[in-house]
Amino acid sequence: MAWFSKPKYTVLASKNKDSDQKEVWTKCDSCGGVVYNKDWASNLKVCPNCGFHQKLNVRERVDLLCDENSFIEHDHNIRSKDPLEFVDSKGPYNAKLTATENRTGSIEAIVCGTAKIHDNTVELAVMDFSFLGGSMGTVVGEKICRSIDRSLKNKTPLIIVSCSGGARMHEGILSLMQMAKTSAWLAKMDSEGLPFISLITHPTTGGVTASYASLGDIIIAEPGALIGFAGPRVIEQTIRQKLPDGFQQSEFLLDHGFVDIIVERKNLKSKIAEFLQFFNN
Repeated sequence: MAWFSKPKYTVLASKNKDSDQKEVWTKCDSCGGVVYNKDWASNLKVCPNCGFHQKLNVRERVDLLCDENSFIEHDHNIRSKDPLEFVDSKGPYNAKLTATENRTGSIEAIVCGTAKIHDNTVELAVMDFSFLGGSMGTVVGEKICRSIDRSLKNKTPLIIVSCSGGARMHEGILSLMQMAKTSAWLAKMDSEGLPFISLITHPTTGGVTASYASLGDIIIAEPGALIGFAGPRVIEQTIRQKLPDGFQQSEFLLDHGFVDIIVERKNLKSKIAEFLQFFNN
């Protein structure tokens, strides 16, 4: 009866001793299917079995959207401080920031810069989920507002790629104030008639959804992205009702008017370029 305890899947290690070949396969977070890494990369981290769009890191996202070598980063050295001297069960916030910097090689949860998309100059801000879940603290809010300021000065469109767990609790009310701060700056763009395209990716929740991610002149989502404020289980426990199938997924939000269009990853750059050309005209 020992077969009862056998694992459902068997993982075979590569015989190649090269360190670059240690991980040959990737398991899809959605369907559990196993994909050869070269196929995974060539398909832009989209599962060929179920179509699930896995998170991209900042460099992958920039390479996907921007013309080659056109991205020029701004405000690289702005770092978070610890205004509340926050300490939780895992230790002080400052120590967590340092550990996250060392682990990820990033110094904040967003990268901002000027770029070209099919020769259209834009200000681009890309959130980094690997840095404390892409949470929005004071630096994230400040860097977004500086991007908006460059858009206003140079009369260029703004694109923000959201991938975030929401406001950063370690900075308390200062983090929540970034919702109002970024929204106020986006109102300046609206008054100047400058376009803002919001690209929402999996997952985008909390205060980011409740502020700039939802304020785009055009709101694009990737297929199957989780988009919402509170999590589904919290909502169900609050309203004591069963939520509809697919609740908070991009397809559900498109049907209910929250999202303007869903675009597969391979088509994102060309579709955004179409929108930019429309605004230019």
